[in-house]
Amino acid sequence: MNPFEIGLAFLEGLALIISPCILPVLPLILSTAVDGGKMRPFGIIFGFITSFTVFALASRQIVALLGIDLDIIKNTSLVLLFLFGVVLLSTTLSNKLSGATAGLANINTGTQKGGFFGGIGIGALIGLVWVPCAGPILAAVLVQVIRQQSDLNGFFIIFAFALGAAIPMLIIALTGRTLMNKLTFLNTHAYTIRKVFGVLIIASVGLIYSGVDVQNLFAAKPVVEKVQLQQKGLRNALPTPYAAPEFEDISAWLNSNPRTMESLKGKVVLIDFWTYSCINCVRTLPYVTNWDQKYRDKGLVIIGVHSPEFEFEKKQSNVEAALKKFNIQYPVAIDNTLSTWVNFKNQYWPAHYLINQKGEVVYTHFGEGEYATTEHNIRTLLGLDEMAQAQPEKAAYSTNQTPETYLGVSRVENFLNKDTIVKDKETIFSVPKFLPLNHWALNGKWAITEDYSKAIVPNSSLQLNFNAKKVFLVMANPTGAPIDVAVKLNGEPISAAAGKDVKNGIVTVSADALYELVDQASTQNGLLELTAKSAGLEVYAFTFGE
Repeated sequence: MNPFEIGLAFLEGLALIISPCILPVLPLILSTAVDGGKMRPFGIIFGFITSFTVFALASRQIVALLGIDLDIIKNTSLVLLFLFGVVLLSTTLSNKLSGATAGLANINTGTQKGGFFGGIGIGALIGLVWVPCAGPILAAVLVQVIRQQSDLNGFFIIFAFALGAAIPMLIIALTGRTLMNKLTFLNTHAYTIRKVFGVLIIASVGLIYSGVDVQNLFAAKPVVEKVQLQQKGLRNALPTPYAAPEFEDISAWLNSNPRTMESLKGKVVLIDFWTYSCINCVRTLPYVTNWDQKYRDKGLVIIGVHSPEFEFEKKQSNVEAALKKFNIQYPVAIDNTLSTWVNFKNQYWPAHYLINQKGEVVYTHFGEGEYATTEHNIRTLLGLDEMAQAQPEKAAYSTNQTPETYLGVSRVENFLNKDTIVKDKETIFSVPKFLPLNHWALNGKWAITEDYSKAIVPNSSLQLNFNAKKVFLVMANPTGAPIDVAVKLNGEPISAAAGKDVKNGIVTVSADALYELVDQASTQNGLLELTAKSAGLEVYAFTFGE
């Protein structure tokens, strides 16, 4: 387990007390905590943590399996919150809800009406409707969960986040309850108070639905103007620049002597976190290498921080081969322990951090795209004229394409026979007659390890039902001899739709790398079948694109 990431998730949960999505939840907790026994607030928080943890861990799998639009989930959540507000506005509905929860409490607690167990159901409902609203902080936590090497690590991170979010709620529920019990006015006007809470919930839902940034409604103008003045000319700049973290525990420097942030002061620096088998990183490299060629002699220093996702990416010879393949001539730091990744608190491949001459990070961008904005900011820091109007950027992916699919135990998804996996054990698998969309299956003898699936005997095969224009697969070959892999699309040897790494229906795996298998005219559904002609092939992850 990673105590740092667990602690970070806990702090992120605490930070949600200032999130707009907390607005509908707090009055709901406070109003329901007023009724029932002393233990009800604890039951509400317990139910909230439990449902939030379970739902958050399962949400990505559910969405991927059913293909549900995330906006639908968010809007459904807002509808449920709105209905809660309506219930609180209605005396009749409020009494029915109180009666239902009291009955549940009596079943579990006997004589204590509305006690601990009565609060669990309310807390569970709060957790379920609140999850999709949590916004960027929850998104960051989910990325942390995805990066973990086991389900247990992911559970502890999301549980720590839920606990951090729940503690302020419990404090508010307990102090609010004590206050209401002491004030006769509040006790005698309980229904009125409940209706006020209902209005607050409905108003909060309206604010969230309208997209208003509640956190910035009361921002002090002088502060905003000062920040804007500091970042004049930059686009999408960070509100508050911060000192760039130092490189740490770099195992090797390629194309350069070792660098430090202190030695780079006076230069404009672009840090590019990448790894060579990541298709998203690969698609950004033409832009990054172009910036190096255009602006190196004008004061720009680009440093690639190679932070591996898979074990074979730690081999220096593999990284050196990638530098030649992609014509990377700027310095590259090999961050095999991810120490520099952690120093930057980075969570993405690729990630760009733009640093000014003072050594401050002033702009960041995660993922693909925003190339024109990044180049504009580079030019601005270098004191160059603005660029001509940039052309619209073509999307690198389709919104309805198959999601990234990992083939190792640690992050296995959409494997049709997932329940039959025994880690590292050689197993004979059979392809089913029907393979649902976005699912994959194995045929023949394979061993599924932490990060990959390995073909144990010749002619072992893999099938994937996908929806995309292009299909990529990370494959490795530890045998020392090339392995030919036959590629079929919809039951026939692939031809017109073959990716650039496929020749005459065969992809030859001689290096540990990312291979392009399919390149169709447009985004289409297809059944891909790969058959390893020799034993030893390792397959890691499918990615997709336009």
